[in-house]
Amino acid sequence: MGARILIVDDEPQMRRAISTGLRANDFDVRAVESGEAALEQLLLLRPDVILLDLTLPGIDGLDVVRDVREWSTTPIIVLSARGDERDKVAALDLGADDYLTKPFSMQELLARIRVALRHAAHIGTAGEPQFVDGDLRIDLVARVVVHRNTEVHLTPTEYQLLRELTAHAGKVLTHRMLLTRVWGLEAAEESAYLRTFINQLRRKLEDDPANPQRIITEPGVGYRYRRAH
Repeated sequence: MGARILIVDDEPQMRRAISTGLRANDFDVRAVESGEAALEQLLLLRPDVILLDLTLPGIDGLDVVRDVREWSTTPIIVLSARGDERDKVAALDLGADDYLTKPFSMQELLARIRVALRHAAHIGTAGEPQFVDGDLRIDLVARVVVHRNTEVHLTPTEYQLLRELTAHAGKVLTHRMLLTRVWGLEAAEESAYLRTFINQLRRKLEDDPANPQRIITEPGVGYRYRRAH
């Protein structure tokens, strides 16, 4: 069997549909309907990825994210109904790795799971001296960025923002997370400021800044660095 996936959703039809699709792709699947059962299975199953609905009986999804992040780095993909943007942002701020809005396709879910597994695998190699993604290379010691074999001049703030995005490649980072990590707590609400620097990075690193392929906007939530491969 492949990676172990824990599904947490109180809708029986949703649990069955996701379980069937994942098992058809050779994943080892366990499905539960409550936050309490999720925390119990996390200890017993040690899943590689958690698929978590936010609306649950008893302990809700946000509390599950908070409890899991107190001791585990297991990737969490939030499954959210339309219109729950504030809850999605809250879940990501608490440490969820990604989110999908219901309804979603199985192919989209599989792609997000693959990204989560790759991100988890890269956590253990965070001490590597460089980040390489296709024609982009970041020398983490010299703080040099090279794109298409040409050194790119970045301001210190642009560099720090790019480092945050690439250090969590594939993971959604909320506006608040990026603002507080790069500029500090006092800038936590300055989303317009963040957009300005994102646009500057795109002009320097994207082939078509108006249609970015690396630095992806997650509307109303934040940004994600998408690897070329």
